[in-house]
Amino acid sequence: MAIELVQTDGIFALDGGEWEVTNNIWLVGDDREVLVVDAAHDAVAIAGAINGRRVTAIALTHGHNDHINAAVALQDLVDAPILLHPADRMLWDVVYPDRAPDRDLEAGASLDAGGTRLGVLSTPGHSPGCCCFHDAEADHLFSGDTLFCGGPGATGRSFSDFPTIVRSIREQLLSLPPETVVHTGHGDSTTIGAEAPDVEEWLRRGH
Repeated sequence: MAIELVQTDGIFALDGGEWEVTNNIWLVGDDREVLVVDAAHDAVAIAGAINGRRVTAIALTHGHNDHINAAVALQDLVDAPILLHPADRMLWDVVYPDRAPDRDLEAGASLDAGGTRLGVLSTPGHSPGCCCFHDAEADHLFSGDTLFCGGPGATGRSFSDFPTIVRSIREQLLSLPPETVVHTGHGDSTTIGAEAPDVEEWLRRGH
């Protein structure tokens, strides 16, 4: 399995605010085909990294604009279906009011590319439809904005909920092997083992 990182810069907008952000886009597969995890800001840069390989899907961890705002333009370049959990459709519709994602992401489904299979984990909290993608064979997790190096994803804005992200992290993520590498939606990668003690303390503080 090959995991490649593409980083793009742009604006995250929600609740009337705007923030400059750097997003991680992950390409998972081999030298023939890849799965794209998130599609942020710059479709041309992402397509350049794909470099002519077949794209099995553009899988979106959630519907915030900074994770989806290059999805349709990227689809035009690589001809792949866009996948999003239906609980985040209201966020998608802000960016793309005139069209729908191609397929729904569902917990327990599998995403395949280049001999790698990722299982879909439903991890709501940062948004209602947040998902993580887990390679159980190689112990890799693509966590979107659910878990970062340094703690859980943010709540406190529209459609986010602290008790829900607490439950998602405890039930879906902290139960994974501690050596599981966590590839995040922003910032550095980490591991479940490195984050677990800090996450529990973070959760106890209620932040």
